[in-house]
Amino acid sequence: MEISSDAEDLALVKGAQQGDQAALDALLRRHYDRIYAVCRRLAGNDADALDGAQEALITIAKRIDKFDGNAKFSTWAYRVATNACLDEMRRRARRPDPGLPEFEAGVAPLHSSERSDHDDQVVAQLTIEAALNQLPEDFRNAVVLRDIADMDYAQIAEVLDIAPGTVRSRIARGRTALAEILGNQTPPSGRPSP
Repeated sequence: MEISSDAEDLALVKGAQQGDQAALDALLRRHYDRIYAVCRRLAGNDADALDGAQEALITIAKRIDKFDGNAKFSTWAYRVATNACLDEMRRRARRPDPGLPEFEAGVAPLHSSERSDHDDQVVAQLTIEAALNQLPEDFRNAVVLRDIADMDYAQIAEVLDIAPGTVRSRIARGRTALAEILGNQTPPSGRPSP
């Protein structure tokens, strides 16, 4: 995935605001992977992440004229995605639970002793996702926006509408909780690689 520059985003935004469907399509395509990644980690499952990402794209398309350029487009888009995904999670909480078995952190779903490197990566990914799902929502949101969306503290503060100091605290506490859930005795010195 190519990371778009702010200037290219602004040019596409201006085109989209003037009714250029190709510009809007290009803008949404440029940011879809990261929007989906944020939604996937916030929601904890593909179905809700897809719903959240779709709602985010619809909202961005409908409200592109509201983007004023005071923040980077990516920051605005991730805020829309975060809100859309959180809304989807609230809707999910009101739905009946189908009673499907859940994956537990640290328990490999593959029982073969001859797992490939790819299988090990899948197990690691599932383990991290299960651990993220055990975090309180406030911590999970901050950690995902920092470590998945690669947003800085100021951007996260803007997206979550909280103070930068609160962002730092939630990320630190979230990472410590992740380390404990994953069985690490000491919190990671750098960013985890979810």
